[in-house]
Amino acid sequence: MTSETQNYFYELRIPRDRVAVLIGKKGEVKKNLEESTHTKINVDSKEGLVFIEGSDPLYLFSLKEIIRAIGRGFNPDIALLLLKQDYGLELLPLKSFLKTKKSAERLKGRVIGEKGKSRATIESLTETHISVYGNTIGIIGEYDGLYFARRAIEQLLQGSPHSNVYKWLEKRQKDLRKKELEI
Repeated sequence: MTSETQNYFYELRIPRDRVAVLIGKKGEVKKNLEESTHTKINVDSKEGLVFIEGSDPLYLFSLKEIIRAIGRGFNPDIALLLLKQDYGLELLPLKSFLKTKKSAERLKGRVIGEKGKSRATIESLTETHISVYGNTIGIIGEYDGLYFARRAIEQLLQGSPHSNVYKWLEKRQKDLRKKELEI
């Protein structure tokens, strides 16, 4: 009796302008991803289609999330954090917060802030990484941080003042530290 390994497949689409980032210089990013996840990646750069194949469903799922993250504007090194057990990816579509078509740029600006200050503050207070790309806001981080970063971004998108959002995050951070000291 022969034991054949079952292969699993996914097909994803990423923006064509992110294909080069996924492949990397001389194919290094793609090769690193394949080695890290024991998978095979094929890219149709004209269409932005990515085909992934592997025998381990967990690695394949992780790779799918990494490719989605790269497609949503994340640096591949940050996207690779998704291989860690307690890390996740959240994608917030801006369309659910838009009142008019013109408000997308304004909303993205609220999240990024002047010279990136707002994004940096949220990243620092939640220990996450945030990417604003197209009409999506992506967050990578440990699950607790993901939850708080998402809530903070949603508050900003709904019009809360930045200072209120930062105060709320700082309070959550103090509460978490307090809990850790009690354990």
